[in-house]
Amino acid sequence: MAKHRENKNSYKKLIFILLSIIIICSVVLILKTKATENKDNKEQEEISKVIDVIDIPKEKITPEKTERMLKVEELKKENEEVIGWLEIDGTKISYPVCQAKDNDYYLTHSYKKEKVAGGSLFLDKDYDFTKPSENLLIYGHRNKKGLMFEDLVKYKDESFYKEHPTIRFTTVEDDSEYEIISAFNSRVYYQDETNVFRYYYFVNAESITEYTEYVDNCKLASLYDTGKTARLGEQLLTLSTCDYSQENGRFVVVAKKIKK
Repeated sequence: MAKHRENKNSYKKLIFILLSIIIICSVVLILKTKATENKDNKEQEEISKVIDVIDIPKEKITPEKTERMLKVEELKKENEEVIGWLEIDGTKISYPVCQAKDNDYYLTHSYKKEKVAGGSLFLDKDYDFTKPSENLLIYGHRNKKGLMFEDLVKYKDESFYKEHPTIRFTTVEDDSEYEIISAFNSRVYYQDETNVFRYYYFVNAESITEYTEYVDNCKLASLYDTGKTARLGEQLLTLSTCDYSQENGRFVVVAKKIKK
């Protein structure tokens, strides 16, 4: 009996030790994850202010080369894959936009090419600036701290759209405003699904019909009528982020370039 009681106590002690180790490891993991998250958030907040601290001599600024365009040039010296800066009034969206040879790298890297969970805003790999392509398709993560493309979902509210109907996008060659024509919910569709609108396939229009169908589908899917549309020859800007209302959900805002 004494031997049995001793074995039972040893077993309980072992279970207690194992549970203690599991709890300690879990707490350490949670704290480490939280610390990494806080670090990433701080970095993304700092990145959003980068353009404000770049100093451009006034004599370099011309009507053809705005201060913002010159600042993008400076950022390209740090990373040649920086292709522009995106900003939306009334939101925290003010970030550099990168473009890599694939659509994976900037999901997990900052514009400085540093590993960061929130990644960067990035342009679809198929966009060709030498053409240029018809649709600037830009992706970005959402962040519960209100960073990256979190504020994009504010456009689900028509009243917010009416107060903030434009988006600013600047490259080394252009500094323009884009007026929003549509905001809609979508998702990433399975390959066997037919008769669905895969907005994320459209970067280069093969024909007038393809361009028109894209715009028509965006308008049809829109949560509200903006009263705006686009015609072939007008540059489009499509912003895409995650939407948690459905599996593989996406929220999309589409705009067209305002002629100067």
